[in-house]
Amino acid sequence: MFPLGIEPYLVGGVLVGLGVGLIYLVTGLHATQSSLLTTTLSWFSKRIGFQQEKNVKERSWRVTLALGLVIGALLHTLTLSPTGFWSTSVQLWRLALGGLLVGFGTRLSGGCTSGHGISGVASLSRTSIVAVIVFMGVAIVTAHLVQLLGVLP
Repeated sequence: MFPLGIEPYLVGGVLVGLGVGLIYLVTGLHATQSSLLTTTLSWFSKRIGFQQEKNVKERSWRVTLALGLVIGALLHTLTLSPTGFWSTSVQLWRLALGGLLVGFGTRLSGGCTSGHGISGVASLSRTSIVAVIVFMGVAIVTAHLVQLLGVLP
């Protein structure tokens, strides 16, 4: 269940929790990324939907958070990753399709899995708790169907 032992996952989870908590304590904001695209597009598009006050106000810290996530992943890959840069055998088209489905689900549920699962549940948001239950239920059913059908990466 834990191919590298439990320690990396435990340390990662604790660091994510501490980071999200720290961001909330310092800024009062939930460290979520589901509206990153919308807030980023507020720099380039003059359309009313992108120029809403919330999008313009939050775009700098959301881009900073996203860059921190990418830089952190790159540093991990360069220093600690046992598998190198590309660590999956999943075909690129399946990753792209999965990304599109996750994007659709993010819009449908009003937030991403990490936003609901970390910030939302920690805030005891009923919406987030229901969203996490649905996310997990769909993931479990999908994993079992894929295994049952014998689909390989």
